[in-house]
Amino acid sequence: MPRPGKLPSLVPLLAVAALAGGTYWLLQATLPSGPQAPEQSKRHTADYFAENLSVSELDTTGTTQYRLTAKTLVHYEDDENSDLTLPAMRMFQPMKPTVTAMAQRGTVNGDVSIVDLYDNARILRATGYGDPQMQADSQHFRVLVNDDVIETEKPVRLQRGPSAMTANGMNYNNVTQEMKLFGNVRGAIAVSDLNGGSSK
Repeated sequence: MPRPGKLPSLVPLLAVAALAGGTYWLLQATLPSGPQAPEQSKRHTADYFAENLSVSELDTTGTTQYRLTAKTLVHYEDDENSDLTLPAMRMFQPMKPTVTAMAQRGTVNGDVSIVDLYDNARILRATGYGDPQMQADSQHFRVLVNDDVIETEKPVRLQRGPSAMTANGMNYNNVTQEMKLFGNVRGAIAVSDLNGGSSK
């Protein structure tokens, strides 16, 4: 049994030990942590797939503005782009013929604002609202979805009703229905087109 005179001498010792422990804990809590492992950069690897894809964009009234379809889609994690097989982009404008852009393969960016179409790419504008069918063929078309514009920097062949043209590039605005052809433009324009679409 300890002598009574020894117990009071332990109190300062315990207080010092508690202070030392608290100081050590505070020091550890405020010191910067060890070096973090560097964040792994994303690789160009597929992270998901889809088959028989169909994506539609609606306006505020619920009317479809465009619809993107594809047989297959492969999405990549690094750039958020996707590869498509047999893609088709259908664009709708009120009181205007439907326009469809299609190809053997394509790519689409992460927010579906740019669709690139490659290999036997074709634009087809349906007959309607006083306009004849229009078809354009090239090896590449780029659809700028937000602007409702289709363009190409590749040679293109245009058929509009009986008129046929070839050029080194093209820009088509689906809102204004305006077609621009660039570089070495050749072809034959039908009399009906020269008269504003009505034969005389």
